[in-house]
Amino acid sequence: MSDGKQVGIVLVSHSAEVAASVAELAKGLAGGGVSVPVAAAGGTEGGGLGTSSELIAAAAASVDRGAGVAVLTDLGSAVLTVKALVAEGDELPDNTRLVDAPFVEGAVAAVVTAATGADLAAVEAAAAEAYTYRKV
Repeated sequence: MSDGKQVGIVLVSHSAEVAASVAELAKGLAGGGVSVPVAAAGGTEGGGLGTSSELIAAAAASVDRGAGVAVLTDLGSAVLTVKALVAEGDELPDNTRLVDAPFVEGAVAAVVTAATGADLAAVEAAAAEAYTYRKV
């Protein structure tokens, strides 16, 4: 994007450690070029397993650079929590999308694509395409 705006990425997991590790992996595999705003929102405020709408909203606000925010989740209640936040509409930055993608592979694809300056639709498409990656 030539206007300086960039897609931000939020990784939501039931575990703070998992979210942070996937964020680190995705940023590392994106290379040393453009630094993509990526935030992990894992676990609960008290450090336990679960999801927190407050942590998700804070993470989304921290990565918002004006081109939208792609949110990838791991499991059930993380998806439900993000869906509720999107539906409510006032706790997340404008143009925030829940992306249907595998958590690890989708996160890597999203960060790598965002690093090219792609728009939110392209970041979402790249992450969703990760469902088609074959390992055997």
